Amino acid sequence: MTTTKPTIFQEIAKQIKNLKPETIPDDRKGLLRPLTEFIQSKVSNNQEIRINFICTHNSRRSHLSQVWAQTMAYHFNIKNVFCYSGGTESTALFPMAAETLRNSGFEIKSLSEGKNPIYSIKYSDNEHPIIGFSKKLDDAFNPKSQFIAIMTCDSANEACPFVAGAEKRIPITFEDPKAFDNTPQQAEKYNERSLQIATELFYVFSQINS
Repeated sequence: MTTTKPTIFQEIAKQIKNLKPETIPDDRKGLLRPLTEFIQSKVSNNQEIRINFICTHNSRRSHLSQVWAQTMAYHFNIKNVFCYSGGTESTALFPMAAETLRNSGFEIKSLSEGKNPIYSIKYSDNEHPIIGFSKKLDDAFNPKSQFIAIMTCDSANEACPFVAGAEKRIPITFEDPKAFDNTPQQAEKYNERSLQIATELFYVFSQINS
């Protein structure tokens, strides 16, 4: 029986090929280790892997993390990985975050308009799209148990010391590109943050023995 290698959209594959995980500082690798260990434990026990990335507004960093984590699991052919995102409150997926993913090669389609639009985000022709919209971490769209909660921003980490249903809760925080909204550096800084998240999640999934 032959195993078909996962096929990611060409532009995303090019982005992944150019990542430099060797540049990740040791202190960041230490922050990433509990996530790697959680995934490895689930893989070793043939269990489903649920990861919920949580930020205050579920508008930027948590979505970038959700999308790149799902993509990296597919890239490394790690099965039964289900990635989610949520906030301590819901706002909207910020348009520049969606545009940054589009510029990285993801196929983004708008499914609904309004204050909190819903997007279809695809990384491969043959895989289900990721459904992107802002929601609270306990939204019905998200898992209620048997998941790891990744706190992607300091304010959510401080405001949410306990995440109901989570098997484990760990902080892996990123600087907010929102600080550069409406500045000439906006696109550059969103891309910089997206690439950092992609690089670190590439490193995490590259460590898994399946």
